[in-house]
Amino acid sequence: MLGRTANGLYWMFRYIERAENIARLVDAGQRMSLTRSGAVEDDWDGVLQSAGVREAYDEVHSKLTGADAIDYLMRDRSNPSSVMSCIEYGRNNARMVRTALTRDTWEATNECWIELKTLLGKRLKTAELPETIDVIKRRAGLIRGAFHGSMLRNELYNFARMGTFIERADNTARILDVKYYVLLPSVSHVGSSLDNAQWESILRSVSAHRAYKWAYDPEYKPANIADFLILNGQMPRSLAYCYEKIVGNISFLSAEYETRLPANDTAEAIRQLLQNLTIKNIMDQGLHEFLEDFVARNNKLGAEISDGYRFYE
Repeated sequence: MLGRTANGLYWMFRYIERAENIARLVDAGQRMSLTRSGAVEDDWDGVLQSAGVREAYDEVHSKLTGADAIDYLMRDRSNPSSVMSCIEYGRNNARMVRTALTRDTWEATNECWIELKTLLGKRLKTAELPETIDVIKRRAGLIRGAFHGSMLRNELYNFARMGTFIERADNTARILDVKYYVLLPSVSHVGSSLDNAQWESILRSVSAHRAYKWAYDPEYKPANIADFLILNGQMPRSLAYCYEKIVGNISFLSAEYETRLPANDTAEAIRQLLQNLTIKNIMDQGLHEFLEDFVARNNKLGAEISDGYRFYE
């Protein structure tokens, strides 16, 4: 029973986090398309690539337009990673494990689904997009807050938190990769002087604009921004921060059940990699290449965590 409940909570929080993250990707794409001269299609091609749905989009639409890309990412039911699909999957998992959730967490999840079903029930106008994205972020935050403030810190809590941070790390890497796809056509351009308004849009899309200025000087420097979102352990959406939390969650389970699974080794290896790297190492390797490798490692860990549920059955 524990394994099935843990699996439901893990995927519930992956889907809730993914819904917010897809909204953040759309926000990043919209901000960059408004500040960049040139073909808008190039901007949204990068967003769809980073969301991992470029080929799936082509199966539904014969032409790439900003409006169709936004609709596909926000509300298309044929896209399993659209915001609306993720909210429904998250709620379905929450309903499946209803007895393992506090009342506050269930109500926050259900209210999120009800509001977004209305907001995303029709095609969004451009003017409606910012407010809709804000609602998605607020609702996801309410679910996390209700869960964090009312759940026992037991094995179920740790499985749910792993789902959150696996998905969040994936999102941060993909949002940085949006920047690569939109602005950096070759690795040789990584680290060059880029448009400040677009770097600002990346920081705003992960709610890190003001925090960046606290941690670094006010000037937008590509290397500093990459360092902030990848290696800075104080930034709650950085890759380093996410992996500190993931390793902590897995370590709790290992101690609780006196066992060690492949996911332990993978998580610790990724954390060690992030601890040993400098931003110069990453830029020399190539930002895009590093992010691709990280996403693959993160996906491997996610698969190992899912496989590990059988141990808890």
